[in-house]
Formats: sequence, structure tokens, C-alpha cells
Amino acid sequence: MSIRKNKIGELLLKPIISALIGQDQLQFYETINWQKQSERFRQTNLIYPDYYSQQNFHGIQCGYLNTVAAITYDTVTAYASPPNETRIREKLITTIEKPPSRIVDLGCGTGSTTLMLKQAFKEAVVIGLDLSPYMLIVADYKAQQAGLDIQWQHGLAEATDFDDASFDLVTVSMVLHETPPQISQLIVQECFRLLKPGGQLIILDGNQGKLRYAHWLIELFREPYSKDYAAHSLEDWMIAAFFKRVQTDYVGWIHQVTSGIKPIRNDLEQMA
Repeated sequence: MSIRKNKIGELLLKPIISALIGQDQLQFYETINWQKQSERFRQTNLIYPDYYSQQNFHGIQCGYLNTVAAITYDTVTAYASPPNETRIREKLITTIEKPPSRIVDLGCGTGSTTLMLKQAFKEAVVIGLDLSPYMLIVADYKAQQAGLDIQWQHGLAEATDFDDASFDLVTVSMVLHETPPQISQLIVQECFRLLKPGGQLIILDGNQGKLRYAHWLIELFREPYSKDYAAHSLEDWMIAAFFKRVQTDYVGWIHQVTSGIKPIRNDLEQMA
């Protein structure tokens, strides 16, 4: 799907967006051929699940399968991450216990966390996976602008094509509040499968305790699954998936970072 220049101006209030994200980036959004560029990432055999394709995330029709979502995502996320989005994402980075050689960022969106991971671990192989090819277009553009070599892949976070035990670090940022709880649990289980023994999972998302009492905020940002997310416990999901040393730190006003370790082989054998 391509977007005419005047259409972008109508949808995004061009002068305001230009002031927020910069004229150069806005020019990129206006001139890109979204359909052609998305073909670089799109897995043609991928079937979008209803929980994703049938929801209007952030009030945008068709949600993340609309190019407008990719254009506006960074701005919306910045407003939804007080008091400072970058510092909140940096908490994920400082939670990493040991330098990884292979990293996958599931549900990477426009790549904000993925870029920070590559900047922190320049020698590591870093992969960003997302279900929206339009998000991957923006992520790839940001990586090119930063001079970072990151691999981008189109796919489901709960059912990736990666091999078992193939990553030292798996991260998931701002994703689980946008999936039904049963899918969130599948994502956590998939993270366990992907990690090497001793590998680490780090999840950055909304503070479940606070969001339970902030329904007005959920309504403001038009989040269809956040109430269900807030009603559960991410720590419980990780423990149920056999992660060890699960702990949560609270960051910013309404976010949390939860970390867990996949047990070493001896521990896995004891659980069998």
C-alpha cells in the first residue's frame, strides 16, 4: 500500500509531525513506496492471526498492518513512556547480565530497542522480528541511518522459525500488552525454546500493577488487550515456562522490566 504525499499531510497533521520527528524523517515517510519496500521483508506464506489483523491498535484502522501505524509509532510510544522513553529502554540494556553473541528482539516494531542492543554489543549478531512488514521498513531505515548491521525478519513472536537454543539473549519490548494473554504466554514459552541454557530473557512492558488502576490510560491509547495484560502476572508466566531467577524492576512512571534465566542443562534434566 502506498500513501500519497497529500494523504500523509491529512492524516498526520504534517507541520506538527514534522516538528516532532524532523523534516528529514517525514520526507522519508512521504516518498517511500511502502508496497515495494515491504516485499523485501514480507513472508508470503505467513497468515496474520485474527488477534492482530482484526484490531485497530492506537485507533488506527487495521492496526499495524496500516502504514500510518508505522509512521506514527515512535511518536505515540514516546508519549506513552513517561518521563523518558530512552531511559526506560536503557533499563533493559543495563539488566543484561553478560555480553551476548546472538540476540533476537521479538516484536521489535520500529527497532528502537533493537538498535540500542546493537549499539551496546557491536560484535553480536542482532535480529529484529516483527509481524508488520511496514514496521520493519522503518526499523531498517533507522538502522541504516545509524550505520548498524541488523537482520530484520517478518514473523510471529509466538512461533518463530529459529532453531532451538540458538540465542544468548531474547528481548521483548512493549509487546505483551498488545497481545491476548494466551498469546503472551506462548511468546514467553517460545523465548524459553530459543534460549541457550543459561541464556537470559528480558521483557520491557507496562507496569501491570499500575495499569490495573489506569483504565483511562488504556482507553486513551486505544489498547485492546492491555486490561487483560494488567490483570495477569508476567512473573507467573515466566515461572510457568520454567525460567529461573525471575525478577521485576520498575522503571519510569508506568513500566516494568522483568528478567529470567533459562536453567543450565543439569537443572533442565532435574525438571524432566
